[in-house]
Formats: sequence, C-alpha cells, structure tokens
Amino acid sequence: MDPDRIPQSFPAPEFRGAQEQALADIRDAFAAGNEVVLVRAPTGSGKSLLARAIAGAAATKEETDPAEATDAYYTTPQVSQLDDVAADPLLDDLNVIRGKSNYTCILNGETDTPVDRAPCVRQSGFDCSVRHRCPYFSDRAIASNRRIAAMTLAYFMQTAGSDVFRQRDVVVIDEAHGLAEWAEMYATVELSPQTVPVWDDISVPDVAADGDPVERTARFAETLGGVAERATDELLRKPELTPEEAARRDRLQELRSELAWFVEDCRDPESPTTWVVDQPDGAGSPITIKPLDPARYLHHTVWDRGNRFALLSATILNKEAFCRGVGLDPSDVALVDVPHTFPVENRPLYDVTCGKMTYDRRDETLPKVARTLVRILAAHPDEKGLVHCHSYAIQSELRRRLAELGLGGRVRAHDREDRDAALESWLATDDPDVFLSVKMEEALDLAGDRCRFQVVCKAPYLNTNDSRVARRLEEGQWAWYRRAALRTVIQACGRVVRAPDDYGATYLADSSLLDLFERTRHDMPSWFRDQVDRLSTPDLPAFEAVATADGSASGPGSIGGTKSGRATSSGSGRTSSTRNGDRSSSGGRSSSGRTRGTADGGSDDSADDRSDHPLSDVWGDG
Repeated sequence: MDPDRIPQSFPAPEFRGAQEQALADIRDAFAAGNEVVLVRAPTGSGKSLLARAIAGAAATKEETDPAEATDAYYTTPQVSQLDDVAADPLLDDLNVIRGKSNYTCILNGETDTPVDRAPCVRQSGFDCSVRHRCPYFSDRAIASNRRIAAMTLAYFMQTAGSDVFRQRDVVVIDEAHGLAEWAEMYATVELSPQTVPVWDDISVPDVAADGDPVERTARFAETLGGVAERATDELLRKPELTPEEAARRDRLQELRSELAWFVEDCRDPESPTTWVVDQPDGAGSPITIKPLDPARYLHHTVWDRGNRFALLSATILNKEAFCRGVGLDPSDVALVDVPHTFPVENRPLYDVTCGKMTYDRRDETLPKVARTLVRILAAHPDEKGLVHCHSYAIQSELRRRLAELGLGGRVRAHDREDRDAALESWLATDDPDVFLSVKMEEALDLAGDRCRFQVVCKAPYLNTNDSRVARRLEEGQWAWYRRAALRTVIQACGRVVRAPDDYGATYLADSSLLDLFERTRHDMPSWFRDQVDRLSTPDLPAFEAVATADGSASGPGSIGGTKSGRATSSGSGRTSSTRNGDRSSSGGRSSSGRTRGTADGGSDDSADDRSDHPLSDVWGDG
C-alpha cells in the first residue's frame, strides 16, 4: 500500500465538507504503520468516495513481486449500499460481484433459471457452451482480475479460502459498525425443518436435558453431519439433478460445513468463542447454535484476507470495545474522526415523549404515541414522513389506531414479504404519505423531499430473550447493551438529512430514549451530542384542534393535507419543515437482515424465513 496515493485517488472532481482533511488524516494513519484504520464519518460525508480513495492506494502488480498481495476489496453488509455503489458513476471502477442466485442462466430453455440452479450445477460433467458469456462467471472473472472487487460482506466471508478471491493488499469495509454482530449472525447455525433437509430422518434430542447443552449439541451435530453426508453422496451419484435436488444438495453441503465448524470450534480449548444453544420447546424441536465474540471466525473470513484494512462507519462509538468485539488489539488500530459539516439546526431532535415503550408499559403508552402522531402529521400536512416502529406488533397497532383517527389514507406500511416494493412505492409518490417502517434505521437515503420528518417510536434495545444478549447481560455488559441501542438511534437520525442544505426533523416518542442519552453521553460522537444538547419541545397543533370527537380529521389544520401551522421548536424557534430539497436520484432501500425482537422481555416478530437472511444472496455458491 502507498498511503500517499490516497488523496489523489479520490474519484470526485472536487472535495466536499471535510473530505480533503479526512483523506489526509487517513493517509497519515496508514503511513504511521497502522494495519487497521477506523474511519468514523457521519452520515452524508461521502463514505463511499472515501472508501474508493483508500482502495486506490493498494499495491499494483507492476510494483510488487508475483507472490505478494495486490489490489483491493470493497465490501459492505448492506445489499442496498452495494446497489448504490453500482449505480454511482463516480465509482464505476468498483467491479461488483453478487451471489449466483442474483444472475439468470442464458442457455436456451433456462432463461428463467437462476445460475445457482442452472444445468452447470445440476448435471455432472456439464460442459457449458456459453460459460464465457454467463453473467455470473463473467462478473466474477472481471471482479477477480480488476483493481477493486466490490461485494457484500456475506459474499466476501463466504468466499474465504477461494482460489478466485484470494488475499488482497487492501480491504475496505463500509458500514462496519456491526461487524461483530454480523459475524455472529453468519456463524449462527439454525437447525429446523426449514434448514435441515434430512430433518424427518433424525431424532432431535432435548439438548438441555442432560449435562452440558453445548457438548450434547456437538454430539448431535456429529450425528446429523453423518446423515447429511450420506444424503449428499446419494445426490452426487446421480448424473443429473432437478433444480429442487440441486438446492437440496447445496444446502446439505452447507449444513455439513456449518456443523463441522461448530464442533471443531466448541471443542477447541484455544478458541475465544463462547457458544450458546437455544431449544425452547425441547426434544424434537428446532435448535439454534449461536457464537459469542466469534473472533476466530472473523480471522478466517476477514482478517486473513488483506494486508491493510479501513473500516468506515458513522457509529463506531467506542474504539476499545469495538476492537475487542472483532478480535483486534486497540493499540494496533488508529481512529480517524471526520467532523460533521451539516448545520446542527438542520437536523433537530424534538422531545414528544409519551411514556415508556417497554413491553410491560406499551399498552399504556402506545395510544398516546398514536395521538402524538396525529399532531405531528398535522404539523407536516404537505410533507412525507417515516415512523421507525421497531417491531411489526407496534407497526400494526399504530396503523390500526391511525386509521381509527381518520388517517388511513395518508399512512402506508409494509410486511416481511413486501419490504422493498412497499418502500419503493412510497418513495415514488409525491403525496405527503407517512411510512410505518420496521428495521429500516440503516442504509436508507431519504434526501430532500423524500422525507422531511421521522418519528422514533421506541428505544431500540436488543431483545433480552436472545440467548446471546442474555448471556452478556448476565456478565454485566450493560454498556455494550446501551451502545447497541444508541448506535441504532444515531443511524436512524441520519436517514433524513443527507446534505449540508438538507433539512429534516426527528421526533422522539419513547421516554426511554432520554434515559439512553443520559447513560451513553460519553459514547456519543461530538456531532450527535450537539444534537442531543439542542433537544427541544416542539409547538405542535393541539390534538383537539385537528380531530373531531369521533376521531376523524377535520377543520383547519386538517391532517389529511390542508395546510396548517408548522411545528416550531420552543428551543430554536425554527420551523420543523421549511425547505424544498432536490429529490435524490438513487433509490433508498431497506437493509436486508433478520428482524430482531423487542427488548425488556418482549419478543415481537423474531421469526423470519431464509429469504430474509443476509446470506440469501450467496446460498449454494462455491
């Protein structure tokens, strides 16, 4: 790596905000000998452009010996972030490769078949006459031979050990704040009728009935691995498979690999990983095997893949804690802080707290939140808004109550199956509709008139019913628990203000958020602390002024779209919806990831199918 090439590799015609100074600081951090540099850059600072500049400093084949690593990887956990990179003309030299399931076979008669189910994976010894034109293998060949290969973190981890995507000189990980959690999720082994093709051929024990649940699970995993191996061999002996049989074979092979990794790691006395096992319904029921602090997994899938690493995020809140969570020594890691250049008055936080939204208090508080939403919508009659509902249970109840209050025509929502389609439909409309979202706090670009206000309904604490969370809290890791919630809040607050001249208001409806801010103040980036310090109470229209006794919208300041007085902060005197911003050309999309349950003992909507799993774009890849 030549750090001096970092500034000159910046792809935009001119610098914006603090980008020039940030690149100089990153250059100096690498030049000082650091192998890993954390770049804490706020939303809207152009992290993808910074990432491209860092990747441009990677060693080239012309200046190194043949055995030395060259070139760079760009990777991100968010599929939508990769889509944005692929669509950005300034980043056209980032060669994107996706999992096989994202490409369609071009053979005659197979034009509706994804590549991971094409004849080349169904027939033994199949000689594809158009492999050189196959969209997947073509993109893979290009990405593997060009300076910068771009892929999701799922694909990057899944290709560890690949002869095609070998070690490179520089690895840039965008949106890296959740790296430890993503690694834990990727390394989690789900054993259920949906994920184990031979489920009906095995007897599933109650792993907690006798002795150590982890060791009992390991013994069961060995047995299951043997059954899966025999079933795989049966399929491999067939000269040709149906698409369904090919899918079964791929899943069996993947299952064997998952089980072997778990058994090897849990029995290795040198492994830093702690394994926990969930089987709430006992014998015969699904088992979930989860790793805590999977540093060894990250070393294999990430840290062994490059010589130098740049990890970018707005919400790496505590350097030491982050490094420990991903298996790095904090003393060997540099932190570069990029200042926020968006005026703090353009990104106000408003206190409209209605009480606690904890599981035991929600029935009392949620009706008040619905009435407050009526007032907020009346204050923004001509503008689009987003409500971060945290769970589908909260979303459903809010939608029902808002409909009863006469707002059904202005409110949109989504379910698990139509997340992206519903979001795109809302983004495409010019109507002042409000979108009730679940788990869309990250990777969503709501620039300008796409969204002028948002509401955070609940402090996004992790579900304490999750065994990993419970284990950490038993060990007293409350600071980690609160940082995880703060990180999500900061990410959510960054959705509506995307440029220095953009403007968007964020309303906080859960009083637990105020407690969270007080307890985590020392972990806040300075620019977010500035927002919290300016927290104020808005002057919203009275509920009675915008709703009749039977709950329907009426009269002056009507919620349905007639212009009314706008919300004004009693602290700053600035209206909470003033400017017209340019509509962003890049489509905001929802992040693909599992839906977590709620905190405080609640368990709203924790079950997802495999199609929602972040690894779904690489199932079956070799």
